[in-house]
Formats: sequence, C-alpha cells, structure tokens
Amino acid sequence: MRKLIAIVICLLLVFAGGRVANAQTGNLTPEILQQQEELANMAFDATNRGDFATAETYWTQILEKFPENPAVWSNRGNARVSQNKLEAALEDYQKAIELAPNVTDPYLNRGAALEGLGRWEEAIADYNHVLEMDPKDAMAYNNRGNAEAGLGKWDIAIADYKKSNEIAPNFAFARANYALALYQTGETTQALREMKNIVRKYPKFADMRAALTAAYWVTGEQGEAESNWVAAYGLDRRYKDINWVKNTRRWPPTMVMALEKFLKLQ
Repeated sequence: MRKLIAIVICLLLVFAGGRVANAQTGNLTPEILQQQEELANMAFDATNRGDFATAETYWTQILEKFPENPAVWSNRGNARVSQNKLEAALEDYQKAIELAPNVTDPYLNRGAALEGLGRWEEAIADYNHVLEMDPKDAMAYNNRGNAEAGLGKWDIAIADYKKSNEIAPNFAFARANYALALYQTGETTQALREMKNIVRKYPKFADMRAALTAAYWVTGEQGEAESNWVAAYGLDRRYKDINWVKNTRRWPPTMVMALEKFLKLQ
C-alpha cells in the first residue's frame, strides 16, 4: 500500500453545498432528479459505513446523469482515494478542477492524493494554489505542512502547522502535527507540553495518547507511558501497527522509533 493519508481525516466529502443538482437539470424529470438525490444519500451512507467501493458505484451512477457536476467528480475521487485507487482519483479531481477551477476543495483533495503517491512537490503546488484563493484555509496550511514533512523540511512544516492552528484553534490534527514535528526537530520539552495540552482538551484523541506513550517511554516514565497506551489502544487499535503509524498516519521518524521501542516490549 502506497502512502495513503489518514487523516482521510483531511479529505473533504462535499462542496457546493453537497447537493448533486445543478444547472444541468433542464431535460431531467422530477423523478430522475429525486433518484439521483437518493443515490447521493446512499453514497454518503456507504461512506459513513466505510464501504467506499459501494460509494464509488453510486457516484458513478450519478455521473451518468450529471457529468458536468464537479462535486460528484470530487466525491467519487474521495471514494477512490479511500480504496487506495490514487491514480484514478487524480483523474476525477482533475475533471472537477476543469469544471470548477475557482473552488478549493478539488485542489485540496488532489493534493492529498498526490501525497499518497509521494509526489510532494505537486501536492505543495496544489496547496499553494488553494492559499492563493483563500489565504485563511487552515486545511491547506496543515496539508502543506504534511507534504513538507514528506520532504523532510520540518522547520517549514512546523511554521505551516502553527499557522493552521492560529487560523483554526480547534483543528486538533494541526495541533497534533505541530507537536509531532517539534519532537522530530529535538524540541522534546515543548512537544511534550503541546501533547499534554491537546490531551487535556481532547482526552479521547488516540493519536496524542499514543504519542505520549512513546515520548514517556523513551524518558523512562513507564507508568505514564502504560497509562496513555491503555487509552490509545482502547480508542484506536491501529496504533499497534507500526507500519500504519509510519506509512499511513505518517508520524515523523523519531516519533515512530520511540513508539516502536515501546511496542517491542508489549
């Protein structure tokens, strides 16, 4: 599996109000419009269940009637990304961009897919374009930080994570990424302080519980490490899979090694 961005956390499901109807409705009957709306609802339901293959099928059916609707192309791209069909998703996002060049969502989504393929510079270009259109897009700053981290440009990534958090103080993953990047650059004291503050505000945030586990373990605070691990594992068992942490969640190398030391003794 190539690098699929977890933070699926970062892909936007809809834009343009989330509806499938557009100006292309002149020759369509109310029955057909209702049918397409029902298909869209079923696609979202399938997505919520994690059944992305079914969601993709529904979006494809909608495109047969609404081939000029950029939101549908973008949503099918999201369904494809969630199945790791990254190249196919790029084609969908490209079509959405052609149809709606001034809408930010397809660029954000395409950037995430490009990250999944390790095409960091191209992803950064998409995020830069989003920020040209909307300089206060917190997601674009966070995602650009992710791509910069992929290039090992940690100091630049830290600046973008910090900017994202300034724009959207409740964007928990931007704060988490900031803390992890600080740890990678050796700012362990500040990183630990950030992690604890995040957990204080979001006690069920598995990512930071797992990060605290790793950070405490390497400093010999075994009790704190074990306590946070019980919480992390209870919330999200994927953190026991070091490959998932490294390649999907994409923690920084130093943080990955710290967690791996803990897991080896479990």
